[in-house]
Amino acid sequence: MSDRISVAKTYKLYIGGKFPRSESGRVYPVNDTKGKFLANAAHASRKDVRDAVSAARKAFPGWSSATAYNRGQVLYRVAEMLEGRREQFVAEVTASEGTRKAPSIVDAAIDRWVWYAGWTDKIASVLGAANPVAGPYFSFTVPEPTGVVGVLAPQKSSLLGLVSVLAPVLATGCTAVMVSSAERPLPAITLSEVLATSDLPGGVANILTGYAAELGPWLASHGDVNAIDPTGAEDRAALAREAAGTVKRVLSVPAEEPDWTQRPDIARLRRYLEAKTVWHPMGV
Repeated sequence: MSDRISVAKTYKLYIGGKFPRSESGRVYPVNDTKGKFLANAAHASRKDVRDAVSAARKAFPGWSSATAYNRGQVLYRVAEMLEGRREQFVAEVTASEGTRKAPSIVDAAIDRWVWYAGWTDKIASVLGAANPVAGPYFSFTVPEPTGVVGVLAPQKSSLLGLVSVLAPVLATGCTAVMVSSAERPLPAITLSEVLATSDLPGGVANILTGYAAELGPWLASHGDVNAIDPTGAEDRAALAREAAGTVKRVLSVPAEEPDWTQRPDIARLRRYLEAKTVWHPMGV
C-alpha cells in the first residue's frame, strides 16, 4: 500500500483568456457530496470582478461584429471539445452532485451547447422584421447584442444549468462574466479550460469561482455591465436594487431553480438582444 500523499489541486480564475490567481490570494476547499476533499478553488474578489468586466468589454466589439456563421462555428467547436472531455465531466458532475445520472446530464449539456450554437445564424431572421409603413420608406428591425452580461450560475446544477445560462449569452454576440456555483465549481473550472483551448477569443467568456452573495452585488452595480442574470443569487431583490443604480437589464427568473432537463426555447436568446429599427427612404 502506497504512503504517497497526492498533490492537492488549486484551480485559478479564468479572465481574459488567461488563468490568474485571485487578486486577494484567497482559496477555499471544494468537497464532494460526502465531504471528501477534491481541490482548492480561487476565491474571487471585487478586483477580480472589475478585471473580468474590463476583459469582457474589450472583447465585445470583436465578438459582436463577427458574422453569425463564425460565432456558430466557434461555439460548435466548444461542443466538440466538451465531447472530447466527456469522461472528466462525468466524474466531476458525479462528485459535485452525487448523482448516477451524470452521463446523461453531461450528454444533455453538450447537446444544449450545440442547440444554442445552431441558433446564431437564425436569430436575425426569427427576431428581426421588415415593418410595413404608410409612406415612401423601408423600415427594418434587427436584433443587436446588449453588451456585457453578468451571470450568476445555478447553485445546484453544476454543468447542465451552467451551460443553459452561459451558452445563450455567447450565441447572441454578448460577452459574459460568470460566477460559478460556489459548492460545485469543478465543472465550471473544466469548462473554462475547454474555452481557453477552443477558438473562443479571450475575454468573451470569463469565469470566476467564489460566492454569489459576495460577488453578485459588485457585478450588479458595475457601470459597465449591461445586463445581469440572477439565477444563482439568494437575494435577487437586493441584486435588482444594486442594478437599478446603473440602469441595467435584470432578467426575470423563477424563484426556484428550473428543471434544466426540459427542452430550451429562444426566451433566453431574446433577453440579451436589443431591437434596432432602421428607416430608409425609397429611391435613394
